[in-house]
This record gives sequence, structure tokens and C-alpha cells, in this order.
Amino acid sequence: MNILDCTLRDGGYYNNWDFSPEVVIAYLKSVAEARIEYVELGLRSFPKTGFLGAFAYTTEAFINTLELHEGPTYGVMVDAKTILSSELSIKDAVNALFVPASQSKIGLVRIAAHFGEVEASGPIVNQLKEMGYIVGYNLMQAGGKSAAVIADKARQATEWGTLDVLYFADSLGNMDSDEVERIVKALRTEWSGPLGIHTHNNMGKGLDNTLAAKSFGVTWLDSTITGMGRGAGNTQTESLLAVLDAEGDSKYQPKPIYELVIRHFESMQKQYGWGSNLLYFLGAQNDVHPTYIQNLLSNTHYGTDEIIGAIDYLSKLDSTTSYNGAILNTALSFNTNNVVVTGTDAIQSLFDNKHVLIVTNGPSVDKYASAIELYIKENNPVVISINITESIPTDLVDYYVISHNSKFLSDANRYQQLDKPIILPKHRFSEKELATFNECELLDYGLAIKEGAFLSNTSHATIPFDITTGYLLAVLLGSTVKSIRSVGFDGYDKNDPRQQEMLSILDLYNQDQNSCDVVSLTPSTYPMTKGSIYAPNI
Repeated sequence: MNILDCTLRDGGYYNNWDFSPEVVIAYLKSVAEARIEYVELGLRSFPKTGFLGAFAYTTEAFINTLELHEGPTYGVMVDAKTILSSELSIKDAVNALFVPASQSKIGLVRIAAHFGEVEASGPIVNQLKEMGYIVGYNLMQAGGKSAAVIADKARQATEWGTLDVLYFADSLGNMDSDEVERIVKALRTEWSGPLGIHTHNNMGKGLDNTLAAKSFGVTWLDSTITGMGRGAGNTQTESLLAVLDAEGDSKYQPKPIYELVIRHFESMQKQYGWGSNLLYFLGAQNDVHPTYIQNLLSNTHYGTDEIIGAIDYLSKLDSTTSYNGAILNTALSFNTNNVVVTGTDAIQSLFDNKHVLIVTNGPSVDKYASAIELYIKENNPVVISINITESIPTDLVDYYVISHNSKFLSDANRYQQLDKPIILPKHRFSEKELATFNECELLDYGLAIKEGAFLSNTSHATIPFDITTGYLLAVLLGSTVKSIRSVGFDGYDKNDPRQQEMLSILDLYNQDQNSCDVVSLTPSTYPMTKGSIYAPNI
């Protein structure tokens, strides 16, 4: 059995492969002292746009600057796509990236490939073998593939005749031990050589799946320090060593890894936040690539509603087992590029001489739900809900306002159950999405996004950020309202970009001569007039 620690490679997805020299020195010393057999130092790749740290390229020149201790065999990983998509021939691309093994401090090269790239990969494997390397081949996203498809890829790997170890990866982090066993059996129908497994921990099963694979005869086990790796991360090296040590006959020395974890990696984990959580679990459960979740979590602009809505939207698509940034943007907000802004005068004067209560989805709505219901029943305002509000019964809501964002996408089916008018910009919705609203009356008011602008005309609004609250405030400028009260305008931390965007919207709204003072009846961090949902209406 061999452990392959790939911390500097897989962990680089969190810090752009830019590890501090202090961490690298301590890491290399510890893995050698722990007697780990293989250490994957990083990726090998052609130049990419933007800054990436040394371990994104792991060049021979850089490797020669490292103090590599005796014991482990060191290696790098290259994506099959890197070579297959190169303008060079396969031979020239491999020669451009690698020197003969006799001239290098690394002895192992692993090739990561999607199933569709296997057929073209044989020449890559064979050339690296001719150059003297131990060669591994990693089948990504093996989970869920049919046994016949898996066996066929194993057959092709066998036909190459030179491959040293065939890996399969739980790229989406949603395997269990039964799935691991199924894949091992399928591979074994055509491949008799060493097998390896690379797990992800999205559903908290990384270590269990690694140990299950070991029990099924898999002899190459991947792990990373504290599980540092893309998305929810990987099987933790320290946990794997602890289990093996408890079995009593382990050849490893776990204490140097324990010290490395405590002195260096636990603080990094707090900083970057890898590890399993609910959102990674939901993503894995719905076959959503973990990079989507990682990017959602790393951007403080997105709240829980946006993230859960995006996951729900992504789960309905067919192409999200691989990451695509354009798809993520679609899941989070409507793409206004090349869309003609249209609308009608349906909302003009709609709220003339009315007392309006705006209900949003802030946590305070749930906290003060009973008081809000009582307020509505006693004062009879026109109640406008921004999206569907869980805590307030629909029979107390007069209008719903939506734009097009992940909150709508996650709630889409629920709009079929409503029988209240909905204010929305129709041009931002597809015919299929509009059909979701069933028999609801749709009041079409367009929406354009333009930096620094806050305008309301007869047919559409122009606001600086794609925020439904700003859209509603522009809608209300089309009427002469008596008063505007709000609940759930809780706000965010002062450094949160969403706070800054709402402050800008409120400032621009208040500058309009037709604006009406918006009074918050629940606690808010926004610079608004404050009232109380409990105060008597005198």
C-alpha cells in the first residue's frame, strides 16, 4: 500500500498555488519523516493568464530550489487537456513540459483526464514512460458512470501496455462505499495492475471511501494535510495515518504530520475555509461540481438565499458536473448583455394615496412575524413582498415583486401556487420561466442596470445594481404614496459589498424629488428612519 500526499497540488485551489516558503519547508520535512511514499508537488502546465504561484507550474527550475528529503518519490500532475489542447503535437507538448526522468528530481507523473479524453491519452502515457517516469492515470468524475463505460476505459488503459497505476476520482464528492466497490469491480474486469483512489469530502465520506477502497484491494491512497483541496477538500492525511496507526502494524510515523497540522495548516484552514459543510453536501447530492460551491462561498457578495438558489438552479442543468464560470453567472443573476429593455405603464399610479409596507427576507421578518401580521391586520397597508417571504402568510400579501436572480430560480415552482399580482420585468424571463407563474396577473415593468443611475420612467427603471429592493423602490417612484414602511431591511456588516450597494441605492433613491421616506419598523443597519413594529399607530 502507498499513500500519495497531494497537498501542494490540490490545496493550491485555495491559495492559487502560492504557498509560503515556511509552510513548504515544514511540509516537505514532515511528509518525509512520516515515511509517506509519494508526494505530489504540484501541477505541470503551460503559462496561463493571471498570477498563479509556483506550484501551479512546478517547473524543473523551481523544483531544483526545493530541499527534497530522501524517502518519498516526488511527482507532479498534468491535465490531459493541457497536452491534448496544445497547438503542439502530443510529443512536442510533452517534451516542452518534461525533461527525461534521469535529469529531474521527480519520478512520478500523474495524468488527470475526463472519460472523453482517455482514447487520445495513450501517446502521452507511452512517451512519459519512455522518458523514465512512473506514470499514473486518474479517471476524473468516475462516480455514476456505467460499469460498461468504466470497464471500457480500463481496457484502453491496459492496451497502452505501459501504465503503472490506474486511479479513479470521486470528483463530485458523492460516492459511498458501495459505489467505490462497484467501480473497483468494473475496473478489475479489464485492469489487473495497481489501482488508486482520490476522494473528495463533500458529503463527509472521504476517509470512509478511502478505507473502503483499501479493503477492496486499492493500493494507492490519496490524501492531503487537513484535507486541503478543491471544494470541501480530500481525505485528511492525518486522519488516515491515525487509523492506520491504530491498526497496530503501520509503517508510517504520524506525529510529524500532527505537528505540521497544528503549527501550520489549522490556521490556513481557518483563513481559507476548506472542509465539508452543508452547501458542499447539497452540491454533491445534486451532482454540482464543487468549484461552483467554492466560488460561491469565497465571494462575500452572495448570501444564503443566493447560494442555495444557485445550487438548486445548477442541479436542474445537465452540464454542471464540470465547472463553467458562465453557467455560475447565469445561476446568480440575469445576464443583461444584448437584452432589449421593454415594459409597460402597468405600475404607474398603482399605489397613489396608499400606505405601503415592504416585506423583505431579512431574518428579522421571522423573528417578528407575529407582530408584523398584527400590524398588517390592524393598519391594512398595501403589502408588497420582495420575492416569496416564508414567514408571512400569502393571504396577507397584496403584491409580489421579483427581478431575475437565484432567489427566484430556487422558488420558481412556488409561484405556481400564488394568485396575487406579480410585478416583474418580463424581458428578463424566458417563455418557460413566465409559464411558471400560471394564472398570476403579471405587471410588466422593465429593468436596466447602469452604474450610478437611479431612474424611473413610464415603462422601466434603471438602477445601479441588480438588486430587487432597488427595483421596487424605483417602482414606487411611479406613484404618489402616502407612506412607506419596511420590515426585514436588516442590512449587512459594514464591509460587506451588499451593504455598500444598498447604501448607494438608498442614497440615489432619496435624491429623487418624488421619493418618500422609508421607515424601517424592524432593526436595520441602513441609515433609514427607524420606527418599531410594536409602536401604536397614532
